[in-house]
Amino acid sequence: MVSIMNVRSSSEDDYIRRHHRHDIRENQCSSSLVKHIRAPVHLVWSLVRRFDQPQRYKPFVSRCIVQGDLEIGSVREVNVKSGLPATTSKERLELLNDEEHIFGVKIVGGDHRLRNYSSIITVHPEVIDGRPGTMVIESFVVDVPDGNTKDETCYFVEALIRCNLKSLADVSERLAVQGHMEPIDRT
Repeated sequence: MVSIMNVRSSSEDDYIRRHHRHDIRENQCSSSLVKHIRAPVHLVWSLVRRFDQPQRYKPFVSRCIVQGDLEIGSVREVNVKSGLPATTSKERLELLNDEEHIFGVKIVGGDHRLRNYSSIITVHPEVIDGRPGTMVIESFVVDVPDGNTKDETCYFVEALIRCNLKSLADVSERLAVQGHMEPIDRT
């Protein structure tokens, strides 16, 4: 069973200090979540890095249309499945580093309450039970909406990220079991 850890190891803390820096203002909340996945890092990264296809593992995304050439500054319009307090999100690619496996997105519009939302995902190789595995770390910063507390806002965003990370693990592990050891089409 793969789970999100509440107690962090020194390597997790080191990666967070090194790659997950956010400028946090007074009326914002921020957090970092860690997920260990039983699939090789190159397979997991090939899903995470696809700015144009978040629906491959994000269960709340129904459609994604990208404006630009899939490089820093490209913008995507994401349609959100019903059940969430939103229908669209407009997001800009802020970071994409294939060597260090760093991916960053900033929300720049949409019909939701996530204002000044920015997230960073890093993907790190590790060994799980003697096999190639991956540690995924996702951090975020977001404004606290009027009428909400920092704790309520963090709890809501963390729940969405946990769901996305669980789905990423499920998809990656299923592909690994099926023998997809090469990255999923990088185009």
